[in-house]
Amino acid sequence: MLSLTSRLSLLALAVAASSGAHAEQFNRVASFPVSQNLPAANWTQETSPEIITATADGQTLVYSDSPHGGLGFVDIREAEQPKPAGFLALEGEPTSVSALGNLVVTAVNTSESYVKPSGFVALVSPDQMKVINQCELGGQPDSVAVSADKSLVAIAIENERDEDLNDGQIPQLPAGDLVILSVKDGQLDCNSMKRVDMTGLADIAPSDPEPEFVDFNAQGEIVVTLQENNHLVIVDGASGKVINHFSAGSVDLEGIDTEKDGALTFTDSLKSVLREPDAVKWLDNERFVIANEGDYQGGARGFSIFHKSGELLFESGAAFEHEVVRAGHYPDKRSGKKGSEPEGLEVARFGDDTYIFVLSERGSVMGVYRDTGAEPEFVQLLPSGMAPESAIAIPSRGLLASANEKDLVEEGGARAHVMLFKWSDAPAAYPQLISENDTAGNPIGWGALSGLAADDKEPGIVYAVNDSFYKKQPRIFRIDATEHPARITAAIDITREGKTAGKLDLEGIASDGKGGFWLASEGNVDKEVPHAIHHVNAAGEITRTIELPSQLLKHQSRFGAEGIALAGDTLWIAMQRPWGDDPDHHAKLLAYDLKTGQWGAVHYPLEQVSEGWVGLSELELHKDSLYVIERDNQIGEKASIKRLYRIELSALKPRPLGEALPVVSKTLVRDLIPDLKSLNGYITDKVEGFAIDVSGKAYVVTDNDGVDDSSGETLWLKLGTL
Repeated sequence: MLSLTSRLSLLALAVAASSGAHAEQFNRVASFPVSQNLPAANWTQETSPEIITATADGQTLVYSDSPHGGLGFVDIREAEQPKPAGFLALEGEPTSVSALGNLVVTAVNTSESYVKPSGFVALVSPDQMKVINQCELGGQPDSVAVSADKSLVAIAIENERDEDLNDGQIPQLPAGDLVILSVKDGQLDCNSMKRVDMTGLADIAPSDPEPEFVDFNAQGEIVVTLQENNHLVIVDGASGKVINHFSAGSVDLEGIDTEKDGALTFTDSLKSVLREPDAVKWLDNERFVIANEGDYQGGARGFSIFHKSGELLFESGAAFEHEVVRAGHYPDKRSGKKGSEPEGLEVARFGDDTYIFVLSERGSVMGVYRDTGAEPEFVQLLPSGMAPESAIAIPSRGLLASANEKDLVEEGGARAHVMLFKWSDAPAAYPQLISENDTAGNPIGWGALSGLAADDKEPGIVYAVNDSFYKKQPRIFRIDATEHPARITAAIDITREGKTAGKLDLEGIASDGKGGFWLASEGNVDKEVPHAIHHVNAAGEITRTIELPSQLLKHQSRFGAEGIALAGDTLWIAMQRPWGDDPDHHAKLLAYDLKTGQWGAVHYPLEQVSEGWVGLSELELHKDSLYVIERDNQIGEKASIKRLYRIELSALKPRPLGEALPVVSKTLVRDLIPDLKSLNGYITDKVEGFAIDVSGKAYVVTDNDGVDDSSGETLWLKLGTL
């Protein structure tokens, strides 16, 4: 237990921290796709930066890449323009890396099988791109850490379980342990190896400790997480003696989503959830922080701070996950398991403050907290790229780097990245859109935004719809765009006969001028979702449905209605891509006369690309013009068409369906690619929504695909007056 003096000291630190003014924030300055470290012939192979470190001079980043069996190097002498610095193949699978001055120590798995684990630890020179020396470990290593005085190296020997054997239940032998090595004459001293037995400590599977993560404090003490055993161990690095050990305990969670059901509902609770920590970092010589990912039977979705005596000093509960929710990064597909899954951690001092960086693996975001000595102060969320595994701070340069392991090259998606952030007095650029709490005090869940529509009367008020990713929760969101970040202030559920409306894929929204809305729903015959236009009142109740005519549907594709606009008595609907009766590279703009019920159309000429496809995402009426978003389906460096065009309303002369349709002329208003690069991430494919408010200010929103095979980032772009 902490003494009264210690408690008063912590309280004083908290008061001092809360009373100070903190203007500094972190902002992303660069994104480096690690595929650039591959030879051109191998560029399409999967890569995965997992654990990252930086050399002592702060000029080079080094990351472990398990799929490629080696270490990657990134030149960050110019932080805003990182460059590939090479790749070193190792004879095995690197699991971790840690800096030893301007050298790095890496742990490498060479196991023949789960029951015959093996591995080695190596000292590597980034300058010479070679292994200096290595020591056999006699087991499968996971985390590696170097002491502050650079005299010791600690390696967690996990000897991981086979999750397909007996449903992954432990114990599964052989048991893992902790290995401690000395550094002598600039090399790893293999003869100094100490093995610290960790069996018999935990209650869950005492014969199979499964050490996961290690970290040194300035006194040379090592904290070790035994994740599956939900246990924490403190070891004296010099002697290898276990100083203390204790359970990581459990937590009761309130206001969370526990169902993978296509809806974001944060009204559930769970009792006695085991923390099962993954990463651990010392905050000082007395306290450490753990990320409660869970990998066995728990996963408390947050982070906790312990004193090395075993006393719990702070528990985040659902608070961190709520920040993830508000920023649109919550992964509904993980609700039934571990939610946003905080896995990685970094702790570092910038200026006068110590910061805690909590990495959400599934939410693809980093939470930044200021250590107060008591309850940490939430500072901001950082967009991290897909599946951040680890981060490294370089305070001497005011930099932070994250390693994001997910690579979607086989699916044609975004590549795995290392991302760089800079600490400065500039305001936080991200998130650009967040949600407030609902009337019950729970965060409004959101994501996969598609169409936008401006309020008829109030400047800066915009409405958005989500698409079918949230099939059980179609919604209209009210957004106050007058602030930074813009704020979702309310969510209106779309209902039919008093129940949540099904079989919708909402892609477009337009005000009806009377408090209600017209909604464009993109059909999908394979999922029995009809192509249709729906009218809803201010409460979200569907009052009218207009199905597309059979003459059109006989040529249908799943790429249907994307945008909708109301001009007088005519609804204009943008069809995303050509259907069977359209010429190549032409999509229809449908016209429906609300008075006569007659359909007509014109053809819109699409740009042509050598890879992928081009289609329409949005329609918006403003004054005497229809504005159209036209985009390709490419991501990152392959993206070329993300554009805003304008069509003179007077030039739109629809012809009846079945006749030869006129081709409209379009005028380029804005190339959106520079806007999509403004946050220094990779270019997203889905520019989905566009609106112009009554004051003439324009807004663009991107679709984050519900954080499914996506970084979860939503860009809310304020284009000003066009």
